[in-house]
Amino acid sequence: MKRVPQNELLDHDLGTPDEIAAALFDLRHINTWFGGVATTKALVRNAMRKTGLTSATVLEVASADGFCVRGAAKSLTTEGLHLRLTLLDRQPSRFASTNGIRTVVGDALQIPFGNSSFDFVSCGLFVHHLAPDTVVRFVSEALRVCRRAVLINDLRRSAIHLALVYLGLPLFRSRLTWHDGPASVRQSYERSELSDLLQETSAKSIEITNRYLYRMAVTAWK
Repeated sequence: MKRVPQNELLDHDLGTPDEIAAALFDLRHINTWFGGVATTKALVRNAMRKTGLTSATVLEVASADGFCVRGAAKSLTTEGLHLRLTLLDRQPSRFASTNGIRTVVGDALQIPFGNSSFDFVSCGLFVHHLAPDTVVRFVSEALRVCRRAVLINDLRRSAIHLALVYLGLPLFRSRLTWHDGPASVRQSYERSELSDLLQETSAKSIEITNRYLYRMAVTAWK
């Protein structure tokens, strides 16, 4: 199945306020039911254990309200692992429900922090929006800002995944979700494609594992 770049409606707020709110509500359910929170949790846990950290700073890029990383952080406290989160997004309106977590308006390709400012830079369902050369730019910038690793939680493209998305659309209420769900799969990367792109960055090593329902967990070590 060939990758086909798409324009996703939620990226550009192409809907009424109620439609956008419904789409964000749908996205929270997608991340709860279909492996989003679990994938971010696994990424952070693995990275912290390998680096021996029990407390870490995490910058979540293209975060919206940071649903996945906040859920992961809450769950990991029961394992004695503690995260100090900062959320970064271009749209300040997306920070509506962040419960006092530090938020910053900024661009993922020009992150407004100095070198090695955070232990980890993380993102969820962001990389598939980017063209191949922009993936390299983003990960290179994220490697500059992190001390340890860049953590990527994203989709894997396949015809079966696309079919499952279409079967699941009746679960969701927003017309934006009905458009963006299939579009996300069509423009997501296969595991080998993303691995090849990350080889173009300064990452010292790369780990990619398949996760539940066509997610992949990627760690690019600095």
